[in-house]
Amino acid sequence: MSMFERPEFDENGVKQVSTEDSDMMMDIKVFRMKKGDCLKFADRKDETAILLTEGKVIYAWEGKKEQASRKNVFEEPPYCLHLSRGKSAEVIAEADSEIIVQKTGNEREFATVFYTPEENKIELMGATRWEGTAKREVLTVFDYQNAPYSNMVIGEVITKAGRWSSYVPHSHRQPEVYYFKFEKPQGFGAAFIGDNVFKSRDGSCVKIPGGLTHPMAAAPGYNMYYCWMIRHLPNDPWTTRDNDPEHVWLLNE
Repeated sequence: MSMFERPEFDENGVKQVSTEDSDMMMDIKVFRMKKGDCLKFADRKDETAILLTEGKVIYAWEGKKEQASRKNVFEEPPYCLHLSRGKSAEVIAEADSEIIVQKTGNEREFATVFYTPEENKIELMGATRWEGTAKREVLTVFDYQNAPYSNMVIGEVITKAGRWSSYVPHSHRQPEVYYFKFEKPQGFGAAFIGDNVFKSRDGSCVKIPGGLTHPMAAAPGYNMYYCWMIRHLPNDPWTTRDNDPEHVWLLNE
């Protein structure tokens, strides 16, 4: 498995980030939609999360319709529709738009949830330590706390230029995928996966096997975003992080 990739969009505006039969256990795609496009989602065995990264769309499901708009990932928080298996939905683009779709197997059925920006939990982390060099905004759409019926977690991190995130270095048993966007297309950063270091760029991703630490850094001048997506393991959901013992002393600074 390649831990770092920069997949391209195909001729239909679809980018495959991860597949469910991989070590990540999640099917993750990014869709670029043109105004007027309509995408339909329905799966017999998978739950599905549909997160808006930018644009203006209508989410339609079970006789309901909700309009959602987002200027970009750096200025406004997301909308996200979460479906269980056996449920269907449509996303209609009212302007050129982009969505991230995360799927994984889940035998449980649950009521569809439409998350709005006002409901998202945002935490300011690292602001009072290390001279603010790991200050970042961590947004959680859903996790085990508010969606214990799900086999997935999805959220977002905004890392300001020249700062670190996913810090102190930590790991967890569950696999995780980061999908990166930079405020400027030439932006870049560094992704530390265990003892490997990769250059993160706009549209790239890292696939993090369970048990490896994964701190991130944004280059000076370039604000960095990543959508973070975790797959719970059977009878072992992600609920916390295991801080690297070598660096845990930093939490007392």
